[in-house]
Amino acid sequence: MTIDKLKNLGFSIGVELPLDNDWSRDGQKKRIKEGKPFGVPDMSQHKERIILADELGFSTAWVRDVPLYDPNFGDAAQVFEAFTYLGYLAGITNNILLGTAAVVLPLRQPWLVKKSANTMAELSNNRLILGVASGDRPSEYPLFNVDYAARGQLFREAIEVLKDESDSKLQPGQKIYPQVAQYPIYAAGLAQQSPQFIGENLDGWLAYPGTPDDHVKRVALWRSVAGDKPYVSFIHLDFVDNPDAPIERHHFGVRTGVNGLIKELNSMKAAGVDHIGLHFRRNEINIEQSMEDIAKNVLPVFHK
Repeated sequence: MTIDKLKNLGFSIGVELPLDNDWSRDGQKKRIKEGKPFGVPDMSQHKERIILADELGFSTAWVRDVPLYDPNFGDAAQVFEAFTYLGYLAGITNNILLGTAAVVLPLRQPWLVKKSANTMAELSNNRLILGVASGDRPSEYPLFNVDYAARGQLFREAIEVLKDESDSKLQPGQKIYPQVAQYPIYAAGLAQQSPQFIGENLDGWLAYPGTPDDHVKRVALWRSVAGDKPYVSFIHLDFVDNPDAPIERHHFGVRTGVNGLIKELNSMKAAGVDHIGLHFRRNEINIEQSMEDIAKNVLPVFHK
């Protein structure tokens, strides 16, 4: 039986790391002054901010898997390697669920992914959500000596390993330790598979950010192939220190205040979305202030 603590929460709100606003105007000025490439966040306050997110009651923290920084994509995510970082986060937090969004399976040895995920699930007291993907950055594959065109097949083979369907390949007596109850495995996008494959073989879906109307169509597809399995997405939020600031849409998100964010989240919930991770890299005001304001005025509306 899969232990899925996120599914049991109902509609919930989390955060996407890094908790830095390096895409804001001030963040860009700071980056240029320090001579950093675009998309490399300031991680100097990451510990304090994830502890704060945990204490404030955000349900989940999501980390991305970006093996190789590529200036053509311009995003180093949270800089740290995903499993190593989640292990660290597990040790400094108590309640927040810890998810990958998402591990690029074709670039990793699947038996080692399984051992890493099992370790993370054990050390975090079953707080792991293993988000997985086929990857979408062609420039990474030659470095790893992996055929980009084969990533769909490699993804399916890795899923078989993660779901214990390849254990027959182990020799008598061989095991992967630690042995743990099955953690949920979510797919990011379609991972070069059919919707039916994802719905039948994965425990949840990590959908790309979009408007509530975008999600209505996607949720309908997901429900048709996966029933009530969790549907997760993200909002790139520029949170305004004005409760009545109107909703202004930008790529992958909104600029708004407390009331606009409540309205947007209600629309996401009505569309059938089960969880939203808030991404603060566009945020023009202080990250701590924003998280505290959202925790005080928004989370109680949705976290019952």
